[in-house]
Amino acid sequence: MTTTVDNEALVERARRVIPGGVNSTNRILPWPMAFVHADGAYLSDADGRQYIDYHAAFGPLILGHNHPRVNAAVAEAMGRLDIIGTGVTDIEVELAELLVKHIPCAERVLLTNSGSESTYAAIRLARAVTGRSKLIKFQGTYHGWHDSVLMNVISPPDKIGQYDPLSLGMDPDVIAKTLILPFNDIEAVAETLQNHADEIAAVIVEVIPHNIGCVMPRREFLQALRDLTRQYGIVLIYDEVITGFRHALGGYQAIAGVTPDLATFAKAMANGYPIAALAGSAELMDRFGPGGGVLFAGTYNGHAVGVSARSPLSASLRAARCISTASIWQKLRPTA
Repeated sequence: MTTTVDNEALVERARRVIPGGVNSTNRILPWPMAFVHADGAYLSDADGRQYIDYHAAFGPLILGHNHPRVNAAVAEAMGRLDIIGTGVTDIEVELAELLVKHIPCAERVLLTNSGSESTYAAIRLARAVTGRSKLIKFQGTYHGWHDSVLMNVISPPDKIGQYDPLSLGMDPDVIAKTLILPFNDIEAVAETLQNHADEIAAVIVEVIPHNIGCVMPRREFLQALRDLTRQYGIVLIYDEVITGFRHALGGYQAIAGVTPDLATFAKAMANGYPIAALAGSAELMDRFGPGGGVLFAGTYNGHAVGVSARSPLSASLRAARCISTASIWQKLRPTA
C-alpha cells in the first residue's frame, strides 16, 4: 500500500496535538506505528507493512475488521436513520428484544456506548435500590475507568492486599467504598458480608477475569455469590463486557447456569462499532424509567450506527446451531 506519510511522521504529528499521541492511554507503543487500513484479520501501517491482528482492538472484532455484512447493515441504517433526540427507533426495539430473548438475566435492556458507562450505571442503580454505598470487586478484575472500580487490576505483588488505584485524581472517599477481595475465594466473600452486609450495595464480578490471563471461576464460586447476595439483599452484577457473545450468545451466565441481577455487555456486541448494554430484571431496571428516581441519560445512547451493527449476535447464533454445544461449551464450563 502506498501512502504519502510514514509511521514516524504520523506519530510525531499525533504527539503534537494529542496527549501521548493516542486517544486511549493503553494504545501507546514503544515504537512509532500508525495504521491506515484494516480488513479481516489484517492491519496495514503507514509504512506499507501488513500485520495479523491478534490483538483485535481488545476483543470487539469477533468477525474481523470491516466485515462486509456488518458494514452493509450499518450503511442501510444510516440511509434512513442517524441520531434522534426523542422517542425510540425500530432497530433499538429489535436489538433489545434480541438481547432479552437470549440473555438469562435480561428482562429489560438499556443501551450505552461503552462498557465503563454500563458498569457505572449498574453501580448507581444498585446504590439507589439498596440505599447502601459500598461495593465489592475482586483483585484482577477490570470494570472500567470510573473511580469506584479503577483499581487492583494488574497489581504488582507488593500491592496485593491493599488499594492499587490505576490513576491519579481518583477520589479517596470513593475508592474507600470499594472492598477488594480475592477472586474465587468464597470464604472471603462470606466473611466480608457477615461483617459489612448492611453497607454493601453490590458485588460486581468479571465472571472470567481476562486482564490477568484467563482465570476460570470455580464451579461453586458464582453460585455462592448468588446465594450470599440474595441472603443479604445485595445486587449481583456480572461484567460480561468481555465474555458476552463469545462463550455463548446469552453470555457466560448461560453456561454457568447462575443468573445475576444485572449484567453489562459491550465489545463483541457490534464487531467494533461503539455500543454497550446494561441488562437486568424488570424490578431493578424499571427504576431507570418514569418515577423510578434513577437517572439514565446519554445523547448517543442507541445511536443507529452501533445498534445496526448487531450482526455478530446473529452470526453467533448461527454458529451455535452448527457446532456441537456438548463438545465445545462443555470445555468452557466452570472448573471445580
